[in-house]
Amino acid sequence: LRFDEHVRVVVFKSQVKGVFCAGADLKERAKMDDAEVGEFVRKLRNLMDEIAALPVPTIAAIDGYALGGGLELALACDLRVAASSAKMGLIETTRGLLPGAGGTQRLPRCVGIGLAKELIFTGRQIDGEQAASTGLVNHSVPQNSEGDAAYQRALTLAKEILPQAPFAVKMGKLAINKGMEVDIASGMAIEGMCYAQNIPTRDRQEGMAAFREKRPPRFTGK
Repeated sequence: LRFDEHVRVVVFKSQVKGVFCAGADLKERAKMDDAEVGEFVRKLRNLMDEIAALPVPTIAAIDGYALGGGLELALACDLRVAASSAKMGLIETTRGLLPGAGGTQRLPRCVGIGLAKELIFTGRQIDGEQAASTGLVNHSVPQNSEGDAAYQRALTLAKEILPQAPFAVKMGKLAINKGMEVDIASGMAIEGMCYAQNIPTRDRQEGMAAFREKRPPRFTGK
């Protein structure tokens, strides 16, 4: 996906009705020794980092349970859409664990330190409406009879992104992600570097021409 120039947006959804991702199989985990557990979680953390590093926008469509590593997967995405009936939580402390695939770092950056601590310390599960009110998800939608309301809303959101200039969107994502890791002055410098890369693109010229000619732009990603 990272190297496929035709990919504009990636939507993560489950094929299992009622479950986005339920997290680790604790029965499987119980058979591992300490070293195996550490290696398993390290690989899982690396996977989430790879998802977060995808250059195009990513959307998690949460139509059911997103627990533990399942919520960490959703947090690795840029945007999250949830059915109002979905259940989300970093429940690791209820199993004698702590989030190990990015949850302790991505949740505070998403909802703030105080709320993140409360959710992680208590292992509490919240529904889609509560998640929307805290900023954990971008949108909460009533579940439909097919059980894919979040996926349908995610597709609608993806279709809003698709017409926009692909390289500009990628540079916007990069500027936001890298800028959030540093002070604002450094972030401004990062934005400037990303903008400089966008200036010579054909899409920028196309955008200007379309505006002058009062027509929809035809972006190619070049």
